[in-house]
Amino acid sequence: MFTLNQEELENLGATITTREIAQQPDLWDEAFSTYTEKKSEIEVFLSKLTEKYTKMRVIFTGAGTSAYVGDTITPYLKGKVDENHWELSSIPTTTLVSNPYQFYKSDIPTLLVSFARSGNSPESVASVELGKQIVTDFYQLTITCAKDGELAKRAQGDNDNLVLLMPELSNDQGFAMTGSYSCMTLTALLVFDTISENEKEEHVKTIRKMGSSVIERVSEIQKVIDEDFDRIIYLGSGSLEGLTRETQLKVLELTAGKVVTAFDSSLGFRHGPKSFVNEKALVFVFVSNQSYTRKYDLDILKELKADGIAQSVVAIETTGKDNYDGDTFSFGIEGTDVPDAYLALPYVMYGQTVSLLSSIKVGNKPDTPSPTGTVNRVVKGVTIYDYKK
Repeated sequence: MFTLNQEELENLGATITTREIAQQPDLWDEAFSTYTEKKSEIEVFLSKLTEKYTKMRVIFTGAGTSAYVGDTITPYLKGKVDENHWELSSIPTTTLVSNPYQFYKSDIPTLLVSFARSGNSPESVASVELGKQIVTDFYQLTITCAKDGELAKRAQGDNDNLVLLMPELSNDQGFAMTGSYSCMTLTALLVFDTISENEKEEHVKTIRKMGSSVIERVSEIQKVIDEDFDRIIYLGSGSLEGLTRETQLKVLELTAGKVVTAFDSSLGFRHGPKSFVNEKALVFVFVSNQSYTRKYDLDILKELKADGIAQSVVAIETTGKDNYDGDTFSFGIEGTDVPDAYLALPYVMYGQTVSLLSSIKVGNKPDTPSPTGTVNRVVKGVTIYDYKK
């Protein structure tokens, strides 16, 4: 797929999406450079909050894929930051806007971390306005791919709002968010993670190599997609459970629902959702690098394989001490020291490629997958109502 020429990609309606998936490792390097350049400014901004308040509520937010950035990073960061000072949560803008009174409290200092590709979604703008309206001490960190988007423009001249712009090419022009998701995820990790700067740099170098290997090994993914299936299931734990939401959404978006999907945690899947497995199901399990958590991921893989029902059960993993003995897309020993939240970036490239190939298989055009036009790149038709305390 990634070796097709321009004419072949145009005929498939896949030029933009294919390019935007493949370019991500280079964008991660650019995002790391931007973080390094802005590091002092970031530290000053966050220090201002820690010096002024003994505890700060941090809400990671966005809509759709942007919300899943928060779902991916929050489990990992909760294990890294001092939650006596930083109370972390992931709440979609779509939830904040419809139920602001449940999450915004006037007397609790709050930092809203907004993730946005365009920054123009009505809920993204409304979640900010509601925060300003309800919370007395309200601050913002805006992580966006569009310098001319509404969120970025509204931050101009606001000392309580730090804007971090993603690489220009991460502002995906295709329908599906790809580089925007991974660059915003990486940037948020770099900002809030408490590991050393050298460790961060090493993690970025490693995931870049891992991401590039996905592109180089696309034929292995194609073999799975060539099987007879009509449903796809993603499973994972911790940060990788958050990733399952994003990867299943890519399948739904790019196939326009022609392939149905499900997602869950490796442990939670047995509690009813496993009923979704049939003889035309592909099951992908993102295997954790954390030795304790990894045991649960491997258990569900072994169980599904033993059931013998699914069309295929595939582990996406690095080679560790314990590994799955069935179908595996393995990154080898490279990446075994990478925390799961960072590991989500090369893993998501695998999921994006599954979605791209599935889209083509069902006769869709990945760049413009919604034949009716009822689903748009930037959501339309949302009415924002005035809120009165």
